[in-house]
Amino acid sequence: VGTLSICIVFFPVALLSGVAKFLFTPLAFAVVYAMLTSYLLSRTLVTTMAHHLLASESEEHEGPGRWDRFVHGFNARFNRFRDRYRELLAMFIAWRAFGLGCAALMVVASLALVMVTGEDFFPTVDAGMMRLHVKMPSGTRIEHTEYIVNRLEKDIRSVVPPAEIQGISDNIGLPISYDLAYYQTDSTGPQDADVLIQLKPKHQPTAMYEDKIRGLLARDFPQVTGYFQAADIVSQVLNFGLPAQIDTQISGNNLQTDYKLASRLKQRMALIPGLVDVRIAEPLDYPAFQVNVDRDRALELGVTESDVASSMLTSLSGNSLLQPDYWLDPVSGVNYTVVSQSPQHFIDSVAALENIPILGSGSSAPSATGTRPSVTPPSVSAPADAVTPPSEVLGNVATVEHDVDPSVIAHYTVQRVMDVNGAVSGRDLGSVSNAVQREINHLGKLPPGTQITIRGQSQAMKESFGTLELGILLAILLVYLLMAANFQSWLEPLIIMMAVPGALAGVLWMLVITRTTINVESLMGAIMAIGVAVANGNLLITFANELREEGYGPVEAAIEAGRIRLRPILMTALAMILGMLPMALALGEGAELNAPLGRAVIGGLIAATGMTLFVVPAVYSIFSRTLKGKKERDQEIEAVSMPGA
Repeated sequence: VGTLSICIVFFPVALLSGVAKFLFTPLAFAVVYAMLTSYLLSRTLVTTMAHHLLASESEEHEGPGRWDRFVHGFNARFNRFRDRYRELLAMFIAWRAFGLGCAALMVVASLALVMVTGEDFFPTVDAGMMRLHVKMPSGTRIEHTEYIVNRLEKDIRSVVPPAEIQGISDNIGLPISYDLAYYQTDSTGPQDADVLIQLKPKHQPTAMYEDKIRGLLARDFPQVTGYFQAADIVSQVLNFGLPAQIDTQISGNNLQTDYKLASRLKQRMALIPGLVDVRIAEPLDYPAFQVNVDRDRALELGVTESDVASSMLTSLSGNSLLQPDYWLDPVSGVNYTVVSQSPQHFIDSVAALENIPILGSGSSAPSATGTRPSVTPPSVSAPADAVTPPSEVLGNVATVEHDVDPSVIAHYTVQRVMDVNGAVSGRDLGSVSNAVQREINHLGKLPPGTQITIRGQSQAMKESFGTLELGILLAILLVYLLMAANFQSWLEPLIIMMAVPGALAGVLWMLVITRTTINVESLMGAIMAIGVAVANGNLLITFANELREEGYGPVEAAIEAGRIRLRPILMTALAMILGMLPMALALGEGAELNAPLGRAVIGGLIAATGMTLFVVPAVYSIFSRTLKGKKERDQEIEAVSMPGA
């Protein structure tokens, strides 16, 4: 029953989804398979080896060896410790009303630690990498962006000691279109750059260097907007492809209204302690030219707005976007792309822009054969290789004005959104996310059709925590029903479950002492601690029932069961605690990820063992008078199943 109880408490893992499911399903299966295998071995191989290898007590030795002296000395000391425990347990049961009241008060008071501990989706891991995104004022040429990034890189090398820097790489401007599928970036133009800083294995905390670089940017580069993004693969996966831990999305019907709302929210979010790198991901100030086509004039010349747009796109970006041309090498048979485009240094003024030739509806870009179809404006006949008449230029059919446009337009499930992003530093994700939600509520009534949603790690954290909390309750219920079927009683399993609140309180205390947050890892550790606590309680109550069958009274059975079962209960708890100790100490590179699991198990088992050794026997001594013995229950079952007997 104890083995099955430990296996059942991992039921919540089946309810997880997303990244947490793939991370912890193997852990749950490994524990369950190991428990079932150890159960089979303990009932077969261990008993056989004990029979053949352990010397019987009646066997006489020629002389006590060093190992025998150690064993006898240890047993003598442990017997004295067990007798002392028996005295303390008898005293606790004698004052059980006071003792149980203090235990209940401690458990209830421990619930307040939830507000102190904080919540994170996963523990932070120092991967020794920093990814700084640098954004110059919109429209900055790539040459100037490169100059600023070079200056910034020199300053970074003055902040981070050269002995700790392994390398710095810069990606300036917008990547090639097909690279965007493999390279996640916030770059929208030549004013953007990504600076990736790789530290050596032995380095000071990365978060400290990030704070120093933020101060450096604010002091020496006021015109530059810089913020850090997830650099290592684990953090990027946990962000679910989003550029920040907290992504506040505003979706509405009007772009300008949404931007004003995003600006107000950004100002409020910037005042939240622990929230850094707050920015609007979709600025609306990218320099642009507004081309207003005079349709009447264009129709007189035989062109349409589509012709104007196609001709400008072909001239400024190349014909490969609309009508790619290829040249076939007759020798090798290889196709080569032929791109026709106006030289960029020719388009250096609005006047040059207005001189872009416009092809009418009867014209097109050069075809794959290298010839150009005829251009036939109204009442004009032109040969097949005719050049665009001087009158068919952009300035004759349109006017060009300075304007600004959005740098990028983002969508989520088809709906256009405006993102206000931020990162968490020096504070837990849960409290920062709650603070952001309060600021959203303080914005007042939103325009019709507008809604604000927090996405990113905080959303996944709340979903996973809700699933785990529900799963833990279901697991406790299943364990209770399993023990109720085994004990044929509803009360005895409830007595065993008295150790569960103590285990949860111990988890909270250990997290607070070690300054660890509540996360998926620590919740998994709490589940493991609950399983072991239930197994130890089941061990004690089962033996107490056997003593009751032998004629012991409730109090005597509880005290004697605690004294005799002290050794296996302590061995089970200590074996688990010692096994988790290296994990809890976060020894090794990247060990911070699993440290909360080990700490939660250790804290939960320390408190649960104390509850099992004192609270469970005390409660058993109270209610055991109303419990029927196993023989009596078996007789009742036989009487019901065989009424004629």
